[in-house]
Amino acid sequence: MALNLVMLGPPGAGKGTQAERFARVHGIPKVSTGDILREAVHSASELGRDVKEGMDRGELVGDDLIIEIVRERLMRPDAMAGFVLDGFPRTAPQAKALDELTASRGPVVCVEIQVPDEELVRRVRARRVCEDCGANADAFEHAIDSVSDLCQNTERCRTVGPTWVARSDDSEIVVRERLKIYWRNTRPMIEYYKARPTFRAIDGMRSPEQVREALVGAVAAALGQPAESLRDLARQSGGQA
Repeated sequence: MALNLVMLGPPGAGKGTQAERFARVHGIPKVSTGDILREAVHSASELGRDVKEGMDRGELVGDDLIIEIVRERLMRPDAMAGFVLDGFPRTAPQAKALDELTASRGPVVCVEIQVPDEELVRRVRARRVCEDCGANADAFEHAIDSVSDLCQNTERCRTVGPTWVARSDDSEIVVRERLKIYWRNTRPMIEYYKARPTFRAIDGMRSPEQVREALVGAVAAALGQPAESLRDLARQSGGQA
């Protein structure tokens, strides 16, 4: 059975970090629409310029474009055994489109990480990214020199070292606008999933390790399995849940 997981939560809730870890230990791809869109921005294409202007204003990209991006990604061979979606769906139409895309691929588990808005603002304002490869670091939680090992994706990162910068869309004004848009557009989608037996919510105010354990337990419970069975599956995939 495919292991299909949707990570839900507002900007700064930690869903990207948890999605990355979960995907890695279970041997399935993490599909982040944010990463795909930032690649487009970095390419300086016409699409990238349009996306950047909207992101800088804190706006979300339209449903049709995002749905097509996800459709193409989920058709690749590495996603046939499952996937972890981060940043999609964000609206009820996107959620309905995902139902159509996954109709023959087994249940889709949806886990929402819940964090208060003021904490989200603090976290996002603290975030730093590598100017070259896009790796994330939290300037409040880590000394910048201690997180260089997060950033090994380019020759410059490995030799010269990372240059940590704030993202252009991480100012407080933009973050608060993103949260307003997130809750306006996403609350109906969360309600859409809440009625399902495969929906779970977990507390994102705990440590990353505690959130990781809660995520494993939530996914296992949604699938009607003990958490240890999910850990066994991870070990079979070469990871450790």
